Amino acid sequence: MKPSGVVARILGLGILIFITNPAIAQSGSDLGPEVRGALLRGLDKITARITTFEAPLGEEVQFGTLRIIAQTCRKRPPEEAPEVAVFLEIDEERPGESGRQPLFSGWMFASSPALSALEHPVYDVWVIDCSTADADSDLPESLKSPATPKADANRE
Repeated sequence: MKPSGVVARILGLGILIFITNPAIAQSGSDLGPEVRGALLRGLDKITARITTFEAPLGEEVQFGTLRIIAQTCRKRPPEEAPEVAVFLEIDEERPGESGRQPLFSGWMFASSPALSALEHPVYDVWVIDCSTADADSDLPESLKSPATPKADANRE
């Protein structure tokens, strides 16, 4: 079996275990505050700027030429090993070109960003946390980048 096939099987098994774990699969109201989105961090490799932004569930946010939609965010309860997983759909809309190019659709994990990563020459995006109605995350305010309404990071 090819190494990429082994990685795909391990990733698939990990996702299956993560999603079917009863403690994780419960609704947000059973585990505490309701999850309203995902806290993401993006790197612009050309300018070396790092931006932390919130992606509300089901809403499109912009990071450079990327269009990101967080479909769901899962976070393990505090008594278990920490893990955050977000199902993301990422497209690119390049200036001067019609339509969008799909770049990524799948689960990203906070503890293993390289396991399922966006491959793009200019941008990196990775998961930090789930954002809730009570608080955006455990990330201190001093480490967050200033956000514009709806977490748009328009830097085209």
